[in-house]
Amino acid sequence: MTNKKTAAKDADASTTTAEVGAPAAPVVNWDDSQMQTTYANVVNASSTREEVTLLFGSNQTWNPAAGKEFDVRLEERIILNPHAAKRLFVLMGAVLSQYESRFGEIKLDGLAAAAAAGGQKAKGGDA
Repeated sequence: MTNKKTAAKDADASTTTAEVGAPAAPVVNWDDSQMQTTYANVVNASSTREEVTLLFGSNQTWNPAAGKEFDVRLEERIILNPHAAKRLFVLMGAVLSQYESRFGEIKLDGLAAAAAAGGQKAKGGDA
């Protein structure tokens, strides 16, 4: 026969140390009834102090070797506050890390040059 002390001790034993003192995680109900899907193979980003803007589009150039110009149809613009942008940054890093561990490293041509150019612009300052 169990008494109240034994029942309370059993309930405490079933609680993990991660749950002790931590607030309960909220339950998120994802409503996808209005969701639309857009494919993008081009992305660009810009920012101000108050927001980060992401531009998504599709490369419309059929023969990129023929010239140095590309036609990109911009289809979506997503504007985030800096906190949401940082959460997206962390989330995308985790997703891409998992992807590369399963399928191999993603190599991007010109990424180092683009990063270096962006760093030089940032060091030089914006007018």
